[in-house]
Parts: sequence; structure tokens; C-alpha cells
Amino acid sequence: MNWLLSHFDTLRDSVVRLAGQPLAALLNISVFGVALCLPAGFYVGLESLEGFSRQLSSEPQVSLFLALDASRDDALEIERRLQRHPAVGRFEFVPRERALERLKRSAGLGDLIVELKDNPLPDAFVITARERGAAALEQLGSEASTWPKVERAQMDSDWARKLDAILGLGRLLVGLLGALLSLALVAIMFNTIRLQILTRSDEIEVSKLIGATNPFIRRPFLYFGALQGLAGGVAAWLLVAAGVQIVNWGLAEVAALYGSGLRIAGMSWPDTAVLLGSAGALGWLGAWLSVSRHLWQIEPR
Repeated sequence: MNWLLSHFDTLRDSVVRLAGQPLAALLNISVFGVALCLPAGFYVGLESLEGFSRQLSSEPQVSLFLALDASRDDALEIERRLQRHPAVGRFEFVPRERALERLKRSAGLGDLIVELKDNPLPDAFVITARERGAAALEQLGSEASTWPKVERAQMDSDWARKLDAILGLGRLLVGLLGALLSLALVAIMFNTIRLQILTRSDEIEVSKLIGATNPFIRRPFLYFGALQGLAGGVAAWLLVAAGVQIVNWGLAEVAALYGSGLRIAGMSWPDTAVLLGSAGALGWLGAWLSVSRHLWQIEPR
């Protein structure tokens, strides 16, 4: 109980100390907020772009073209294979007659096609894969192409591969940006706490002389750093929310022109928790490194 009360008193003193220097605290919180909102904002935009691109792009599909001499029994056998296959989400059988009718309507070649004596198009299955990844799509197409009476398998995986590559690059860049800015924030908090330590260096040395432990000396600085980091995380969340709202206002007209639901989604609750937790942890880490360095310097050799 005494341990809990001690931590509560330290937390309260840190809040009072933070409120007692509003200008310095505001500057540090602003720096934290601006630095954290950059990777957070890019992450939110990337997630919304991924969701919207999935809506715009057709689903990845595999088209199985049967041999011209394939019978209805052959088609039924392939249909049974597709029904049992775990990688198949759904499929549609397109008989050669329907394919020819579609070709007449879409290509405007009705007069020319009427002159044909025989239907040159084969029966086909259009398969939608259960997974959207290009690798899964290619694996399904390669396997199906070996089935009896399957002449060719055409895989619609180019766009999926390109999209995965672009999104993967975007995630990598966001991760690198977040890592670099995290190092910068730890350095900023390190310097901030160092200034705090310099103003209380005599108090720390006296505490050491009367037997205060290193964890006891670190505690107020750790709370101070974590509180500033947490406040910076809140500032970053507000900046991202404001930025999302402004961008959505600009996208409203574009979305209306194209008749789409183009809109940037805000941060989800799990993402918000990660942002605030990371901000507090960065503040805590910078404070811990700064205090530990000072305590190491004043330790007797």
C-alpha cells in the first residue's frame, strides 16, 4: 500500500511540475505531437488507400479454358474439383455459347461472328480465389492447369502483385520514418530530462548520500518523461484527426464526381492505443537513459 501511495505522490508531483512550466512543456509536447503525427498520418492514409484500392480493383481471378473437345461430363468433373478445393472462394461456369454472346455484345462484331460456321470459343470457369495474394492466385492457376481437359489457365495476378509491392513499400517507408522520428524523440526527451537533472543535481546527490536508491531517484523523472510523451501522443492524435477531416472535405467533391465512397478513415481504437502507448514509452525511455547516465557519472569510482 505504501508503495502504491509513493507512486501516486510521485505522479502527482510530476503533473504539478509539468503544469508549473507551461511554455517548456507546451513546446516539448508540440514537438512530440508533430513528430508522431507524421508516421501515424501516413499509416492512416495507407490503410485507407489499401481499402479503397481493393474496392476499385476487380477481385483477382483465374480463368480456366477447357479444351474444345471437352464434354459436359468433363466440365462437371472440374466443377466437382473446384467445389472441394480449399483455395477456391467461388466460381462461375461460362459455357461457350454464352461466351460467344458476350463477345458479340462487347466487341460489336455481331455481323462478323454470324458468318462463323463453328463456335471457336471453349467452355470456361471463372474462379475467384479465397485469398487475394498474387502467390496464392498463381499457385491455384498452376495446379488447375494440370487438370484433365484444361487447355489453359489465365491468372489475373499482375495487378495484385503490383498492389502488394506498392503497399509493402509504403509500409516499409512508414516504418523507417517512425523509427527515425522515435530516435529523435528519445534524444529530445533525453536532453529535456538532463536539464531537469541539472536543476536538481544537489538534491540528487544529497539523496544518494542519505541512502536513496537509484530506482527511487529515477521515479519522478520517469513519470515526468512518460507524461510528456503521453501528452505528445494525444497531440499527435488530435493533429491526425484534424488532418483526416480536412482531407475528407477536399475529397468530398472528387468522390461526388466519380460516384465513389472515397474517404479517409480515422484512427481505430487499437491504433490509438498503440500511438499513445508508444508515445508514453518513448518519453519514459528518454528519461530513463538520461537519469541512468547521470547516476552512473556520480557513482563513486
